[in-house]
Amino acid sequence: MDIRNDNHPMFRHEIKYLISTAQMKMLQNQINRMLPLDKHAASEGVYNIRSLYFDDYDNRCFYENENGTEPREKFRIRIYNHSAERITLECKRKEHGKIHKSSCPLTIEQTQTLMTGQYLRDIATQPEVLKKLTHRMMTTRMKPVVIVEYDRIPYTYKMGNVRITLDHNMAASTAVECFLDEEIPKRPIMGLGQQLLEVKYDELLPDYIYNNLQLKNLRQTTFSKFYLCRKFTMIKGERHEF
Repeated sequence: MDIRNDNHPMFRHEIKYLISTAQMKMLQNQINRMLPLDKHAASEGVYNIRSLYFDDYDNRCFYENENGTEPREKFRIRIYNHSAERITLECKRKEHGKIHKSSCPLTIEQTQTLMTGQYLRDIATQPEVLKKLTHRMMTTRMKPVVIVEYDRIPYTYKMGNVRITLDHNMAASTAVECFLDEEIPKRPIMGLGQQLLEVKYDELLPDYIYNNLQLKNLRQTTFSKFYLCRKFTMIKGERHEF
């Protein structure tokens, strides 16, 4: 029975590793022999992800991530390959070390309104995840604060609902008004030669994947892309003004 809905959400494991560019290339060669690419990847086996993240007046999402607070939630609007053809609002919740995501589609007009920090007025007819964001915007002055963009090489494996991604060229921008533009002003935020490996699965990660990737030898990180990009822009003196 499929229990992945808002009443009985399915929480997944999500483990992140900082890796070097050399390790990424080695892992890519290993994974190519084990797992198929995600069907949404282009012919080059990669796609671009751009996300617009929200935070409130007290930067609560940032500090909850920094302090490891659970449960915690983040809201983001996501597009792929710089295209507004598919726009998705997501709420990512972390609880007991696991992740659950709920989402709904957005129109261009809805997205443009949210980009300005204004909430949508049709509250009664909104999907639950949008209604939750609207409530936060009304009560905590939640607004878009940072754009996170990167390229992803995605792999999938049906057993255990495994998803392995290699994320590179990670960049941040506070030009939230440019979110839907083809190109945006942005800055790289990872150290020279640093990339990110993410491993996501339901209950069990098959041993042969764990062993072949030699995950025990890699350096785990608990911080999210949102946190890394937000910290970078705040250090650079680009703290969002409300």
